[in-house]
Amino acid sequence: MSGVPQRTLLLWCPDWPVLAAEIVDGVPATDPVVVLHANRVVACSERARAEGIRRGLRRREAQGRCPHLTVVDHDPGRDARAFEPVVAAVEEVVAGVEVIRPGACATAARGPSRYLGGEEAAAERIVEHVAQSCAVESQVGIADGVFAAGLAAREGRIVAPGGTRECLATRPVEALGRPALADLLRRLGVRTLGDFAALPAGDVLARFGFDGALAHRLAGGRDDRPLAVRQPPADLIVTADYDEPVDRVDAAAFAARTLAELLHERLAGYGLACTRLGIEAVTAHGQELHRVWRHDGLLTAAAIADRVRWQLDGWLTGSNGRGGTRPARPTAGIVRLRLVPDGVLAQAGLQPGLWGETGAERERAHRALSRVQGILGPEAVVTAVLGGGRSPADQVRLVPWGDERVPARPGPPPLPPASPAAAPPVPAGSVRGVASSRPVPAGSVRGVTSSRPAAGAAPGAASAPVVVPPGGRAGRRAGRGRAMAEPPWPGRIPPPSPAVVLPAPLAADVRDAAGDPVVVSARLAVSAAPARLTVGDGRPAEITGWAGPWPVDERWWAPAEARRRARFQVCLADGAALLLAVEGGQWLVEAIYD
Repeated sequence: MSGVPQRTLLLWCPDWPVLAAEIVDGVPATDPVVVLHANRVVACSERARAEGIRRGLRRREAQGRCPHLTVVDHDPGRDARAFEPVVAAVEEVVAGVEVIRPGACATAARGPSRYLGGEEAAAERIVEHVAQSCAVESQVGIADGVFAAGLAAREGRIVAPGGTRECLATRPVEALGRPALADLLRRLGVRTLGDFAALPAGDVLARFGFDGALAHRLAGGRDDRPLAVRQPPADLIVTADYDEPVDRVDAAAFAARTLAELLHERLAGYGLACTRLGIEAVTAHGQELHRVWRHDGLLTAAAIADRVRWQLDGWLTGSNGRGGTRPARPTAGIVRLRLVPDGVLAQAGLQPGLWGETGAERERAHRALSRVQGILGPEAVVTAVLGGGRSPADQVRLVPWGDERVPARPGPPPLPPASPAAAPPVPAGSVRGVASSRPVPAGSVRGVTSSRPAAGAAPGAASAPVVVPPGGRAGRRAGRGRAMAEPPWPGRIPPPSPAVVLPAPLAADVRDAAGDPVVVSARLAVSAAPARLTVGDGRPAEITGWAGPWPVDERWWAPAEARRRARFQVCLADGAALLLAVEGGQWLVEAIYD
């Protein structure tokens, strides 16, 4: 703890939660407004105080005093976001600012007072700059220590050096901001900070604990810690302006290399490396172009130059607006080019892998795919990310090459597929995501089991293969004995997983041996054993075995998103195996087994 309090300048914005609600949500702060947390008032506007509303009142009592009161929920994130421009404005005048809480920030008073002509001049300059930059009213207090400066800021005063202890001595113990401690001190006869500070420190620690000892230091004009100022982020953006618009690829390549070397030198000066690069360009006609490139390693100067050159090549050689698959070419040459390092980290070197995962071949493939993206756009090259879900289509998310590979839904960690011999029997279905323990309805296994992979394709099925992770009970059983990162999804299709997931399910017709449509009731009773399957306009195929149903009733609490269906695995006479689903009385082919 600091023994000698530092001369501190603190800026305070009155009623900041109310102002933040006005800045972010548009709630007029000139109206009677209160901010509630746990059904109690934590902040109120000036007009609300004129109606008799104070902090700590319950919601019903506050609305009883002012029926036309506007109520806003407390949101610390909103307060912090709205306060960031104020802190940035203060940093434009002084350096080394610490955010005490949303609505209050502090800095050492010695520096600003020396180069701004005194403490009073520095306070006036900061208040005026914040008002002009952010249109926010604020008050400044200067005293020895952050605690005393905060109390002085509420009165907009400057406490003379060395007079902080005397200034605090007459204030009530409620100024400590600890209601329980203040109530206890008053019952013990200690009513002012001066009385509290006069108590022996050892006795205070023994009676009130560590928090009481910290409050005792504050009451005596001593801080519990020095200022922890934040460092303003370094300006790493590099920009180049061109008098003559750049409309040729060779000129763009030269400009890209020069700007890339400048960015790399600036990053190296701060000991940083770039992993995500933003490329921005402005044309002579005012058109703005922007693209972000990612890299799983560290972008060197040559790698940055290559990506900028590829991107400029893709922009300048786009289509001419008369057809083609490329993006439209800009109508004028580029007059401004900016490189923005969106993702940076400390440069600690990159160790090549022993088996080529970060070696030359992987880098060569990455460069080739990245250039394709630069010419055709980021969606031209995608990779599959495995995640969670109850159907195969939900378990795969396609992301552009180089983007962060984050699953769309939480799922268990990837597990090795179980062998067919070790596959357990088909699990029962699930309703509303909860596995059912009742037996599978009659006819659930007829000549095909869930552990038998089938081959073939449904008529009319044409789609790109999508890798689907192994799921069901086999995957969970294989993962026993080790912690799982995410909970499993009850109701998943049992293994093995389909090899081809159709982008759009195909309409199908399933009939029994008598030629009647097979119907699944609300209680999952199958009207008859499936015997023939017709996909689209194709010819009927004989069903030699089937398993199911596995029901799923998802998002039943949201009628607009609710979905209820039952799924089946079927094996056809030609050896093909399909995943079917019946939803709303309509049969669909969702996936194909290999």
